[in-house]
Amino acid sequence: MTTRSFAVIGAGSIGVAFALVFARAGHEVRVVDPDPARRAAIDGEIVLRLDDLSAHGLFDGDAAAVRARIAATADLAAGVADAALVMECAPEDEGVKRALFAEIAAAAPADAILASASSAIGASRFAADLPEAARARCLVAHPGNPPTLIPVIELVPAPFTAPETMDDAERLLEGCGMRPVRLGREVEGFVYNRLQGAMLREAYCLVRDGIISANDLDTLVRDGLGLRWSVVGPFATADLNVRGGISAHAKRMGAAYARMGAERGQDDPWTDDLVARVDAERRALLPLERWEEGVRARDVGLMRALAARRGAPGTGEEPQ
Repeated sequence: MTTRSFAVIGAGSIGVAFALVFARAGHEVRVVDPDPARRAAIDGEIVLRLDDLSAHGLFDGDAAAVRARIAATADLAAGVADAALVMECAPEDEGVKRALFAEIAAAAPADAILASASSAIGASRFAADLPEAARARCLVAHPGNPPTLIPVIELVPAPFTAPETMDDAERLLEGCGMRPVRLGREVEGFVYNRLQGAMLREAYCLVRDGIISANDLDTLVRDGLGLRWSVVGPFATADLNVRGGISAHAKRMGAAYARMGAERGQDDPWTDDLVARVDAERRALLPLERWEEGVRARDVGLMRALAARRGAPGTGEEPQ
């Protein structure tokens, strides 16, 4: 499958970014868009992104070869005809996606992976009416924005998605330098946007209540939480913040976090069973006898991040 082309449906910013990700990995890419202006803009946008990546030491390959692998067409059937993977990047509209997936399923090879870059609409909402064999190959592959810089991508199965579809999608995307994260089932907003939304809801409340300004909140996240989370995630953060690991952190902080949640009408306690489940995952990754090593690794990562930030434009001010 990997010698075949990849198809991208939609030449917006996400679609063009995916085209670059796939072409940079060596794949022939067909970008499908009905708008001639968008098709004409693709090459210039690819040049700009490659120049930016090169300027920051993130690309040292043959830019001309990457550009040559990307072709644009208005013909969806031709664009997906030999595709191993079809990545739909159309607007976030259920009706649009439903119509597109019917067309894609009819034209793509019988073994092609049919993925949507949807931000919140699950495949069960736009692919359920497809023939059984086609819908078994459908899933959501929700990227961070832009996928050229943020490699994580959520793989979200519908109830009818075949397990081998998830396996094949993971393999193909890993081969393009992405970092797939598999979800167990569909949930609105998936995980990326649920986490992002939870913080944004609280941020709005804190500004509303006069606790902090919007700019100071951004500073706190950018130079505090976000800096740390660029090295270790929230569970690893809690695990490394308290000697004794995440179970000790839950005993120390769980009641306070429960009260904070209750202020917002949220009742989701960290039960002993839930904490034990997370603790078991953390201990499999970092036994407590190596806790000091984990703390040092976090600190080294932070020092590297701070060194990379030093003198970099855009780390503290909006673009002028």
